[in-house]
Amino acid sequence: MGDRAAKTMEFGRRWFLAGLVASMPILAAAQDSVPEGPVTGLPLPRFVSLKSSEANVRRGPSLNHRVDWVFRHRGTPLEITAEFENWRRVRDADGAGGWVHYTLLSGVRTVLVRIENSPLYEQPRENSDIRARSEDGVIARLGRCTADWCELMVDGYRGWMHKSVLWGVSEDEIRA
Repeated sequence: MGDRAAKTMEFGRRWFLAGLVASMPILAAAQDSVPEGPVTGLPLPRFVSLKSSEANVRRGPSLNHRVDWVFRHRGTPLEITAEFENWRRVRDADGAGGWVHYTLLSGVRTVLVRIENSPLYEQPRENSDIRARSEDGVIARLGRCTADWCELMVDGYRGWMHKSVLWGVSEDEIRA
């Protein structure tokens, strides 16, 4: 191999490595960022609740798509996983989902208690007084959240429940 070919190869290798190193911060930043919905610009996935007491869940994002089932409980927490025009792809705590028109959803946050007999504490600590015990499947309005606890309002009770028994709030979500 001649000197010119060796220099060209060396230059090419350095250029490639420099380009690779220069792109690393961009790749790291992209991995740390939360994806945004193409319609709203809000994070995906995100939690919302059902505004209506009845909502058709469709196979695709239009009125022309078949209704697979109907959500029938106002306040049900749902997770939005995709957006298309006026439609949001959602899933419930059991993983069932489909496309729902955005007007049937609310930004008011609710959670679903997933474990029978879960204590609702007066303060966000286990040695606090217990205000009530919840059945599995109870829907509560979500208030503040720390790393491990969330404040809930349900049936006239207000208190704190461990985040691990709830569906409708992210593990790392903090709410003031």
